[in-house]
Amino acid sequence: MAKKRWSDLTDGEKTLVLTLGSTQMALATTAWLDLATRPQSQVNGPKGAWAVVIGLNLAGPLLYFWKGVRREPPAVR
Repeated sequence: MAKKRWSDLTDGEKTLVLTLGSTQMALATTAWLDLATRPQSQVNGPKGAWAVVIGLNLAGPLLYFWKGVRREPPAVR
């Protein structure tokens, strides 16, 4: 199967590619900023490993926010 060039894509396909790419970049940027500012005690596992995982397409940032961030129960007063 021959590779499709950008000019071969329909307008709908181009929109989908740009939307998914923008979503990936926004999620990854948000996750990396969160990881950089979050204390190690609030991260499940080593921060370096999570930094690599975040770079894995859409799944990486979603996995970080789902499994990497330690959520503490609210303090009872």
